[in-house]
Amino acid sequence: MFGDFAPQLVHFTDDVLFGEVWQRPGLAARDRSLITVASLVTSGSTAQLRHHLGRARDNGVGEAELTEGITHLAFYTGWPHAMSAMAVAKDLFRS
Repeated sequence: MFGDFAPQLVHFTDDVLFGEVWQRPGLAARDRSLITVASLVTSGSTAQLRHHLGRARDNGVGEAELTEGITHLAFYTGWPHAMSAMAVAKDLFRS
């Protein structure tokens, strides 16, 4: 998507973040997904959330767990962030 515009950002994303950080043995991919989804929900970063919700499902996190996690986060991050995240989740899971 950004390869011809920002090749270094693509390099850091593909090679460092997903190639090295996500492959480190200290956490399972499932746990990394839960942490990443929680971080995106609490920061209101819904543009990246769709991808990471899908990745979380691929890493063994169920849809019910993800919606429960977003519901739980509403009390810590606030209703607007949780409602925006739930809209992304609903669109992804129901499409």
